[in-house]
Amino acid sequence: MSSSPDNDGVQPPAPFYLGENSKRTKGKHNQSTPSVSNNSRPSTAGTAASSIVNPFSPPASIVSFSIDPVMPVVPTAQQDGLEPVPRHIPLPRNTSYYGGRPNTGDSPTRVASGIRLRETFAAPPARPLTAVSTAVSLAPSKTTRMRSTMLEDPTTLDKPWVTTKDPYARIAYILTYSVAFLGIAASALRIYFGYKSVPLITGNLCMVLDEDFNSDTDTTFGPNGNWVREVQLGGFGNGEFEMATSSSNNSYTSNGYLYITPTLTSNVIGSDAVFNGYTYNLTDCTYNSTTPGANPGSSNITGFDAAAYYQACGAVSNSTTGTIINPIQSARITTLNKASIRYGRVEVRAKLPRGDWLWPAIWMLPVNDTYGPWPLSGEIDIMESRGNARSYPDQGIDYVRGSLNWGPLSFLNAVYKTFGWWTQRRTDYGEDFHTYTLEWTDSFLRMYVDTRLHYMLEISFNEPFFTRGDFPSVVENGTEPIVLQNPWINGTNATPFDQPFYLILDLAVGGTNGWFPDNAGNKPWLDNSKTAMLDFAQAQDTWYPYLGLRWREQLIDCGFCENVGVVLVEPLITLRI
Repeated sequence: MSSSPDNDGVQPPAPFYLGENSKRTKGKHNQSTPSVSNNSRPSTAGTAASSIVNPFSPPASIVSFSIDPVMPVVPTAQQDGLEPVPRHIPLPRNTSYYGGRPNTGDSPTRVASGIRLRETFAAPPARPLTAVSTAVSLAPSKTTRMRSTMLEDPTTLDKPWVTTKDPYARIAYILTYSVAFLGIAASALRIYFGYKSVPLITGNLCMVLDEDFNSDTDTTFGPNGNWVREVQLGGFGNGEFEMATSSSNNSYTSNGYLYITPTLTSNVIGSDAVFNGYTYNLTDCTYNSTTPGANPGSSNITGFDAAAYYQACGAVSNSTTGTIINPIQSARITTLNKASIRYGRVEVRAKLPRGDWLWPAIWMLPVNDTYGPWPLSGEIDIMESRGNARSYPDQGIDYVRGSLNWGPLSFLNAVYKTFGWWTQRRTDYGEDFHTYTLEWTDSFLRMYVDTRLHYMLEISFNEPFFTRGDFPSVVENGTEPIVLQNPWINGTNATPFDQPFYLILDLAVGGTNGWFPDNAGNKPWLDNSKTAMLDFAQAQDTWYPYLGLRWREQLIDCGFCENVGVVLVEPLITLRI
């Protein structure tokens, strides 16, 4: 097939063939310079043949790696008698991963250059997989798990439950879930009926006293105030070591708080006078006006008791007899003849004092001894505590106690049947204010601190107190037998707690009635000792250095009372009926 010349007289290139110079020039391998192909474009005038640029040449960057441009060859027999190499014949691949090192000689072979050119842009060949090969296979893995030699052949395992059903399996299944369901249902019913069984005060309550202690001390304890200071030093029937005074050193209001603070009597009369040769008279003694039996209008007026009056209103120190002046001065305030309730709710918010042998109390006594002297007419102790530290073995400052005192005789008190307590596990009641509450109706009575869940005592009036006490028919007072009579026979199940009671806030110190048990907490006196108060006073060095720091800034807070301090009472004392 011939080709016609171009208009410019230049022959067009011949068809493209690949071939190797060495094959086309067999027998001429040793020539140092490549031969010039007849397929080259003829040189123009004034242009050397070596300067002709082949339009099919690769870029210079490829030439720099000795890639020989593939030139078209003329398939004529005159070219060393070689057969033309068809373009479609597959080329051999070098055994190297990327081919052999480029030929840097002056005469690179065309076949090798063409192969390297193709391999430059070709994907690398697949590598054989080995045991440690990291090549990622696109096919899903079908590895065979190794079989354990420790397991038996599954076909030999005995599975009786597959062939024979246990007749009791379904019964056990039903029984298990039935019992679980019944347990849940019983728990729900118990919770519901327990919730419904909690007695509550129904109906509206009328405010009787709402004390915030915002008035000054004289107004609070004055004729128009809500509180009365009791002034006595006879021990209040408990053998207490303090005297209750009307001094503002021991009870006062400040910044909306009521403070009840104990002080040393020796600060007033001197230490020597406390122990010997001194007569101390309380000129403002309130024994006659604050003793229920001597109250005007009382159903049990017994008349003036001179011995009891002198014991309550004066004392003489004598080192020979071992009698001393009460070594501590404190306070006891009440709402007697000011406010009282018969059934209702009492709230007192108080912060209790810390200190050995301190005895803070929030409690109530009957306005009249309707059923007889104490405890026949009853006593309601909303809160009592001991100021001793948490380490005290008989319930210290981390315990508060509520109780009812009642009995058919003055020496027969059944308080042990009606008392309870609550405790703080990680702190104590002198750390912060707490609300002490009494809920009282003709069918129940409850005392608690902060929430009903923390109740100290809850009693339903479902039987007479004489029956509840289970008293003997005959008791002995020394050697004289006494036939026991029911003093509440004409009352109700709530008797004697069916009469008006008034509120008392006080801070006592020590006592011989057993509130501080003997031989507990290094107690410096014995209850049955005739010199118990003297022993306590002589041991002042063991308790005052500690108490002197802790007695000074204590508070009570009251809500029928809700504010009483050192005993500190916060501005909240409420009486509702």
